[in-house]
Amino acid sequence: MATLEIRDLHVSVETEQGPKEILRGVDLTIASGQTHAIMGPNGSGKSTLAYSIAGHPKYTITSGTVTLDGEDLLEMSVDERARAGLFLAMQYPVEVAGVTVSNFLRTAKTAIDGKAPSLRHWVKDVKGAMDNLKMDPEFAERDVNLGFSGGEKKRHEILQMELLKPKFAVLDETDSGLDVDALKVVSEGVNRVRENSEVGVLLITHYTRILRYIKPDFVHVFVDGKVAAEGGPELADELEANGYDRWTSASV
Repeated sequence: MATLEIRDLHVSVETEQGPKEILRGVDLTIASGQTHAIMGPNGSGKSTLAYSIAGHPKYTITSGTVTLDGEDLLEMSVDERARAGLFLAMQYPVEVAGVTVSNFLRTAKTAIDGKAPSLRHWVKDVKGAMDNLKMDPEFAERDVNLGFSGGEKKRHEILQMELLKPKFAVLDETDSGLDVDALKVVSEGVNRVRENSEVGVLLITHYTRILRYIKPDFVHVFVDGKVAAEGGPELADELEANGYDRWTSASV
């Protein structure tokens, strides 16, 4: 069983006034097959956690550790983290002009596995995954995310997750900007990956609506850069009913 372990993580960003601490001692452990939802108000540090784990240069780790199967993730480059089994679905997927979706996906798969996939099987896998996500086959020959709608970009993120088969997937506000139909399709894609593998999922969201489709094993409330409360799915129901006031008031 694989484990992603975060211990006493402190993270800062550089501002005009100097370094600003965003994460203030985060502790979190995710095991294979588990789904953890992180919820919290704007500015609580949820996305900072996602990008810090992934290795975004904007964020400076000032103390703490992140390990994947006992290996120091923070000592790895971004591509090494991906090869170790970490995947990030971004809140705002970037556009890559001049690179088609099909070339991007096969190049990524080759880099992670260390060898190119069999073309015959790969084409079949890509087509099947795109069909499941209700993506037009023509998208495979379009430039990555160029001219894609918000929903199309999010489907492409889940397409990558399904084909790359990571050990751990960090989904940063995957529900952001999705209508109900797109949310269902994307959620079904995540659930399909969960059913077919032992992927551990860290699902970051503001709202409980995606949790109606992707059932978490654990829910963590983020406030002021740290975990303020933890529980099971029932904690999400409490947040739906009462919001974050209970914890934001306590942090003031």
